[in-house]
Amino acid sequence: MLDIKYIVENPEIVKEGFAKKGCTINVDELINLYLEVNKLKTSSQALAEEKNRLSNSIKSASSEERPSIIAKSKAIGEEFKVEQEKLAAEQAKLDEIMWRVPNLPSPETPVGVDDSQNVVCRKVGEIPSFDFEPKDHVEIMDMNGWGELERIAKVCGSRTYAICDELARLELAIHLLVMDKLAGYGFKVITVPSISKEKPLYGQGYLPFAKDEIYYMPEDDVYLSGTAELILNSLRADEILTENELPILYAGFSPCFRREAGAAGKDTRGLTRVHQFMKTEQFVICKNDVEESEKWHKKLLQISEEVLQDLELPYQVLEVCTGDMGAPKYRQYDLEAWVPSQNCYRETHSCSNITEWQARRTNLRYRDNAEGKVRFVHTLNNTGIATPRALVPFLENHQQADGSVRIPEKLQPYMMGKKFIGGKK
Repeated sequence: MLDIKYIVENPEIVKEGFAKKGCTINVDELINLYLEVNKLKTSSQALAEEKNRLSNSIKSASSEERPSIIAKSKAIGEEFKVEQEKLAAEQAKLDEIMWRVPNLPSPETPVGVDDSQNVVCRKVGEIPSFDFEPKDHVEIMDMNGWGELERIAKVCGSRTYAICDELARLELAIHLLVMDKLAGYGFKVITVPSISKEKPLYGQGYLPFAKDEIYYMPEDDVYLSGTAELILNSLRADEILTENELPILYAGFSPCFRREAGAAGKDTRGLTRVHQFMKTEQFVICKNDVEESEKWHKKLLQISEEVLQDLELPYQVLEVCTGDMGAPKYRQYDLEAWVPSQNCYRETHSCSNITEWQARRTNLRYRDNAEGKVRFVHTLNNTGIATPRALVPFLENHQQADGSVRIPEKLQPYMMGKKFIGGKK
C-alpha cells in the first residue's frame, strides 16, 4: 500500500510508476475520491458537533425554545445519518482501490511488459556436457526407485509428489544446509504454520492480487499459505519496534501450498510445478531507508547465490522488469538454475525488496533513534530454497552414466558423508 498523501502530492510520479507496472488504476479518480472522503469526514464532524451543541443547550433553554431546538437537533441527526452512510460507502470504495495500489518500482528497475524483458545480469558456473545420453529427473528417479509419482497421483491428484529413500533424505539435507547457512548469517530459524487468516494475505499482498492461486477452506475461514513470508510478514503486525531491534532476520521453514491455476502450458512434468512443497524463506525487517534495504537486498541475493554454488549448480541472475515483478515489489532479482533436459534455466529463487509497502498494510512500525519519530519498516524476502523444485536441476546436473547422482562436497556432511547416491548396485 502506498501513502495516499504521497499519491496526492506526487500524481505524475505515481502515474508513471503505475504505467511501468501495467496498473490501470486512474490516479486522478483516486485522488478525487480521497478528497471527497475527507470532505464527508469534515461535514460529518461539523454536523456531529452541531448536534452535540444543540443537545447540550436543551437543559438551559426555556420551555418555549425547547421544541424548536429538539426538532432542529433531530433534523441534524437525520442529516448526520445520511452523511455517515455516504462516508461509509465512499470510504469502502477508497479502501478497495488502495488495497490494489502497487508499489512503485525502483528507478534502477528495467522497464518492460513481461518476463521476456527481464535482464540477465550474469551467468555463473559451467553448463555440464555429458559423455552419455543424459536422463531427465523423472527417469533418474524411476531408475533408482526414488519416487511414487504415478501412485501418489491416484491418491492425491495431479501435481503432487512422493519421494523416498536417499532422495527424501537429500530433500531434507538441502534444507538443513540452507538453514545452517542462514543461521550463520544471524537469521533466526523459525518454523511457522501453513494456515492463515484472511488479513495476513492482504498484508503480504496475495490478496487481492493472486486470489486464484490460494487454497481456501471456507468451513474454517482460513487459507493455506504459499510461503512462510506470508506468516512472518504479519508476525509483528500493529507493533511499534525500537530502531535498536532492527534488523530482524528470519529463516522461515514451512510446507507451502499453491494452486498453480495459471500454469497451463508450462512444464509440469514430475517435480517442477506441484501443489504442495517445502520452502525455507529468508525474511528481513529493517529501518525505513532505501539505501539500507537495498543493502539487504544485495545480501539476500548473495546468500542465495552461495546456496546454488554450494549445490554446484550453474545458474543465472536476472533483474526482473517492471511488468513481471508483481504489485508489492520495489526491486526484484530472480535466480535460475540450469535444467539440462529442458536446455534452459528455471527459477529457483526470487529475491525482492518491498520497501514500506507491506508494512503499511500490516501497520508495522518502529521509533527511530534520531528524532523519536514513528516510521514504517521496510521488508524484504527471498527464497532460501524450495523443494522439490530445486531437486530437478540437482538430479539432472549431477547425474552419472550409471544412474547415480553426485553429492557436492558442501552437502556431503548432511548426507552421512556420501559422495554418490543411487546407481546400479
